[in-house]
Amino acid sequence: MKKRIIPIFVPHQGCPNDCIFCNQKKITGVCTTVTPEIVRDIIEECLPTIDEDAEVEIAFFGGSFTAIDMDIQRSLLSVAKEYKDRGIVKDIRMSTRPDCITDEILEMVKSYGTTIIELGVQSLDERVLLDSIRGHNSDVVYKSAEMIKKHGINLGLQMMVGLPSDSEEKCLFTAREFIKMNPFCVRIYPTLVIKETGLERRLESGAYKPFTLEESIGIVKKLLVLYYMNNINVIRVGLQATDDIQLGKDVIDGPYHPAFRELVESEMIRDYIMYVAESNNEKNITLGVNKKNISKCIGNKKSNVNYLKSKEINLKVREEDMEVDKFRFYGENGLIAEISVDEINKKLLEIYGL
Repeated sequence: MKKRIIPIFVPHQGCPNDCIFCNQKKITGVCTTVTPEIVRDIIEECLPTIDEDAEVEIAFFGGSFTAIDMDIQRSLLSVAKEYKDRGIVKDIRMSTRPDCITDEILEMVKSYGTTIIELGVQSLDERVLLDSIRGHNSDVVYKSAEMIKKHGINLGLQMMVGLPSDSEEKCLFTAREFIKMNPFCVRIYPTLVIKETGLERRLESGAYKPFTLEESIGIVKKLLVLYYMNNINVIRVGLQATDDIQLGKDVIDGPYHPAFRELVESEMIRDYIMYVAESNNEKNITLGVNKKNISKCIGNKKSNVNYLKSKEINLKVREEDMEVDKFRFYGENGLIAEISVDEINKKLLEIYGL
């Protein structure tokens, strides 16, 4: 069944801390205080655009929802609960900080129908947390995650790649710790330098250098393999593009690309093609795929085709009548293998040394 989300942004509302990377008004494109009337208007505006057979979710994004005054939380949630009680909405989701979770809050939000809470963890490395001015240590993350699950609410975890003092090793550590918590879902955000943030000031002073797009892809592809092989649902990779969230506007620097996830998954496919070609001593590879995977296999601006050509491997991609999670590899003498995405990811674990 298709899922459709009605997003309601509460920019910086309730947030007790100014993290070095954050400017919620720029990120969300919203600058106003959210009221119950606004919540209702947004829901009513979105509902007619949603297919009748879709599962609907109301999601409070942007600020630290559970840090808002509890009376305001109740007033906003009461509107969402009306639609859930009427069977129009299936899930109510919110995002918040790990240090803004208590048993009292969890009991209250659950009574209003909350089913998913996402924690903006960003990193579990203490130095990264300190240098990013997160305002809490890693211990509170583990405690809050356990409390959320204990109250029967689905746990979401968000991580960032490329924060101050970050490294590939630290990102992999955070991912492995996330896996131990067994979350319902995960989001991965490469760190971008947004206007009017502490990170912008550090960039200008030379105290911070963002990861390049290539570095970020190289790290995130390893994170995805770890999550995929542990059955963790990665619901977003990369900040969602808006009119302002793009290089040259509110994004000053950093590994921004409007199709970041596809770049990552395309490189994962490229790495596996290299393995097939080298292990079979093939210079000509033809890849048979579902039409939905053609662009990903070819690569952005033919990046996979061009990269493999630089390695003296000729790649051709063609549409075949097959499932979206299957791939056929052909060499000069015919079919080499038909393989699933899961089997590819299992081999990538080995290729990436994970």
